[in-house]
Amino acid sequence: MLVAAAVCPCPPLLVPEVAAGAAPELDAARAACTDAIGVLAAARADRLVVVGPAGENGRGPHPQGARGSFRGFGVDLDVRLGTCDHEVTERVLPPSLAVAAWLLDRTEWSAAPLEGLGVGEPLEAERCIQVGRDIAAGADRVALLVMGDASACRTLKAPGYLDERAVGFDAEVARALGAADVEALKALDEQLAYELKAAGRAPWQVLAGAAEGAGLSGELLYEDAPYGVGYLVSTWS
Repeated sequence: MLVAAAVCPCPPLLVPEVAAGAAPELDAARAACTDAIGVLAAARADRLVVVGPAGENGRGPHPQGARGSFRGFGVDLDVRLGTCDHEVTERVLPPSLAVAAWLLDRTEWSAAPLEGLGVGEPLEAERCIQVGRDIAAGADRVALLVMGDASACRTLKAPGYLDERAVGFDAEVARALGAADVEALKALDEQLAYELKAAGRAPWQVLAGAAEGAGLSGELLYEDAPYGVGYLVSTWS
């Protein structure tokens, strides 16, 4: 059963070494992510599952101790998804889970065993929801760290250029995450999310499936769109 969740954005720019001189611009987002992960730690879960968007090579499960890297972003920095007393040589983490690993490391997460799951943008809503249900059924007390950005179309200089639909889409997602509105997340428009480059859609719908019947309350900790991309941080507990 799901007992807690934290929702965080996943831009590599959250990592100060990647952001370099622009790092202070996301200080508030980093602080909110730290607070959100603190809620997960306080939940005393038996298992933590980290869910994030992934390309084809990064989809599927990633074990505790899996390695990620920010070398592709020009930074000599490697991370691991939690601690592990043996070498894990499987696929490297997709960027979203590498950011999650960095966040967990800086909060010194050690509350429960953990694993990662990369989900693809094309994954249909009902399949995302079923994945979430399966995760919640996997232990008596499950926590989720859900990584994903909202629209990337908030300004002319945004990665997806300006789309007037982006503000309304992001506002509804922020409302749903802040209210722990499971049904609203389930109902997110897959096509619209794709057109707005909202990478968080599939992970958020995994969260919706996991939270069915859990009776959790939500709190929105951060909402902004630096660089024209919607970044949201919330907690469910």
